[in-house]
This record gives sequence, C-alpha cells and structure tokens, in this order.
Amino acid sequence: MVSLIHTIRDHTDEISCCAFSPSALATGSADKTLRVYSTADFKEFPFSPLTGHGYGVHRCCFSSCGSYLLSCSTDGSVIVWSSETGELLSAVEHPGRSPLRVCALAPDSCLLLAGACDGTVALWDFPSKTLRRCAAASEASIVACSFSPCSQVFVTGCTQGDLKLWDDHISLLLAQKDAHDLGVTCCSFAPHFKIEDSCMELRLASCGKDSLLKIWIVSQREGAVWTMMLLHILTGQTAPVLSCAFSADGELVVSGSVDKSVTIYNANLGTLLHILKQHDRYVTAVALSPAYGLMATGSMDRSVNVWKIGGDGYEETGKYCCTAESQQVPCQGRKLPGHSRLLLADWTEEDVQSWLCEERLDELVMIFKANNIDGSEVNHMSKETVAELGIESVGLRGRLLRKIEALKAEQSGSEAPNEFLCPITTELMKDPVIAADGYSYERESIERWIGGKNKTSPMTNLPLQTTLLTPNRSLKMAITRWKSSQ
Repeated sequence: MVSLIHTIRDHTDEISCCAFSPSALATGSADKTLRVYSTADFKEFPFSPLTGHGYGVHRCCFSSCGSYLLSCSTDGSVIVWSSETGELLSAVEHPGRSPLRVCALAPDSCLLLAGACDGTVALWDFPSKTLRRCAAASEASIVACSFSPCSQVFVTGCTQGDLKLWDDHISLLLAQKDAHDLGVTCCSFAPHFKIEDSCMELRLASCGKDSLLKIWIVSQREGAVWTMMLLHILTGQTAPVLSCAFSADGELVVSGSVDKSVTIYNANLGTLLHILKQHDRYVTAVALSPAYGLMATGSMDRSVNVWKIGGDGYEETGKYCCTAESQQVPCQGRKLPGHSRLLLADWTEEDVQSWLCEERLDELVMIFKANNIDGSEVNHMSKETVAELGIESVGLRGRLLRKIEALKAEQSGSEAPNEFLCPITTELMKDPVIAADGYSYERESIERWIGGKNKTSPMTNLPLQTTLLTPNRSLKMAITRWKSSQ
C-alpha cells in the first residue's frame, strides 16, 4: 500500500531534485534554492532555505552519514552544506565553469563526482576538496551519474543515450552504446552488491527519453573485464522517464515521468506494483529514504509529495512482495504522451499517430496516416467526419470520439503550458524571440538581460555567440491560439 502523507509547496519554481538522509528531506529547484525538512513532521528547518547558487539547482544528495548535503547547479559549482546547520561549508567549481547537471558523493565519502554539459566529468577528493581529474566522458552532455555501493566504480549517462562505467581514475571500463534511444535521463545503483565465486555483481537502474526504465546486472569476475547484462525492461510509463531510484533494501525501484506518473516496481521480478498520478506536471525527481519507508516525488508543478510505503505488499521482513492486491494499479487520470504539452491544433501527423497508439487505438493509425490527419483535423472531428474515414465499427468510432473529447477537456485548463512562459520572468510571453542558446524568451526580458552586460545564456550559463534575436512566430501563434481558447 502506498499513501500520500504530505505535500510541500514552498518552492517558487519547478522541482528538479530531492534526497533523503535518515532524518531529513532536501529539495532543490530552478528557483536557485534548496529547502530542508525534518522527516519526523516535515516541518522546514529554521536554517532553510539554503541560498548560494547563482542559477537553478539541478541535483542534490546527502552523504551516507547524513552530515553533508551537496548540490550542483547551472552556475558550474558544487556546494557542500552542513545538513545540521545549513552552513555553506565549501564549494568547488568545474574547471571549465561548464554548467553541472548532476553530482554524486561516493558511499565512503572519499570522492565527489560531477557531470557537465560539455561532456566532461570532474572528480574531487572530498575530504580535501582538491581536483583529482577532469576528463571527457562523452561528446554530449552528462546528465546522469551514480557511484557503486563499493565506491570503486561509477557510471555516467549522456544525452546521446550511452551508459559508461569508470574506475576512480576516470578510466573507461565498459561502454553500453545506445542504452536508451534518444538519451539517458537518470541512473542509480542499488545500495547493495554481492560477491559469489569471486564475481562481484551490482544492480543498476537507468531511464531515458525512450519512455523505458531498465535494470542491468553489472558484474566482474576476478581478473576479467566488466560486463553489463540487461535484466528487465519496464514499460509502465507512456512518455520520457526522467528519474529513478532504488529503495534502501534494493527490493523496489521507482521512476517519475513526463506522463505525470510515478511507478513502483518489484526490482527483482520486474513487476509493476503501483502507478501514482497525483502530480499535475512532469515528475522530475524521485527519492526513497534509507529508513521509515518514505518516498518523495518532485514535479514541474512546484510541489513535492511525500508518500508512506507499507501495508499490503510489504512484509515485516522489509521485503516487498508482489501480491494480487498490490498489482491492482489505480487509474487516476489519463496517461498522455509527451507531446501533450502542445496544443492539439499544433500536433503533427506523427504526434496524432503516436497518441492513437498510446490510447490503444492502433488499428486506426493506418487510416489516419492515409488521410494525412494532423492535430488540427482531429480538433474538428465530428461523428460525420469520423464516419467518412470508413471506420466500420460503431464501438470504435464512439471510443475515438470519447478519447478526442477527453483530450480537448485535458487541454482546456487555464494554466499556461511551461513552453509559453519566459524562462526569465516565468510570465506568459507576448513577443517570444529565440536567442543564440536556442531558448525562447520574452523580447523585453532578454534584451534587458543582454543590455545589463550579461553575455551568457540565462539557461545554460554559457557565452552567447551572438546577441541576435530571432522572432519565434510559430510559438507566438500557438500562444495566441491558447489565449483565444481560454
């Protein structure tokens, strides 16, 4: 049984990360702050929020002992905080000041790792905070990393989709090419490992934009090379999976997705136990506590939900089992594909066909493809136009029309999609323009930013190659259509 016990709404921007220690929950946000709460009553500590980053926080984690809280940011730094007082103890910077997307501390607290947008990983000696090495790990951005429970190796994931295993000198041990089509988004080692017959075996979870969560067995026999074997492919979510984590005993693996859901699986059997649909936007972060059976989920809706895991499917031994009752997944809201963040009128033919598949209307894909039906056509469908398509089954026609009406209702909410909001002001854009970093901003806001001698991107902190701004007419039209529909 999984029950929602608390919701936190203190951050002023989307949640990017969350992490547990035995006595605290930390949350990080694009609002540049970290907030820290007691796991006893989820009241915020007096020293919270923590402010020290110049840009949004991407990742946070606690040391194994719980004494230290670490965070990394687009500003290119990793900050070490006291988890007891909130004091900023030290900070290290990426040698090239590249934005940092992910950081991790080895379980033995000897090494600190950070992955950057320029494809490099930096490794510091944690006690002295001295840089051991910074090396290229990929041609693409490093967006995921995790230390093994033995602290001797770590894995990285990049936006090209590769998983790579490294030793503590950043020497490559193993490369799993195209582990996730379209890119890796997160990875996490299970907290335990086993050694049998001189063979070390680790479990690794990874997720990506291919909407999949995968569990791998990473192993090495004494004197032999490392190997990685796929154990489970978990398909409980219908859009890119953004975050994943193991429970403290390694029996559960959880993930959060663009489809707004959180899934909980039995990690050994690969069976789906629960789907939770309490968030209103993408679920960007998941974390499980080292004790108490707690789970935290963070979302772009600016909230953090805290859950209690126990009861049905949780035995007194602490082992999670897959009971018949626990497999009865509650259906709380519709599962929409990743492109649902766009207005229906802006969907391409491919978007429509993908939506049909995800709504289990696969038999209609070829009919829609043959008639070149895009989102605009779907938006104006009626009983008459559906009949003209030659769909013989009355039940199928009715189901299609109900799905379309539900989709329209889902998109008729008054809250503007994130894509319509200026990243600088978080307000609805009136005159969107594209800057040299590829992001769209409200013209007045980005001109003020550049005019203030900021020649770096507000989103990546990298230098802008040019101050030329290009009108984003298609986005402006989409915003106009959305406003007229309200």
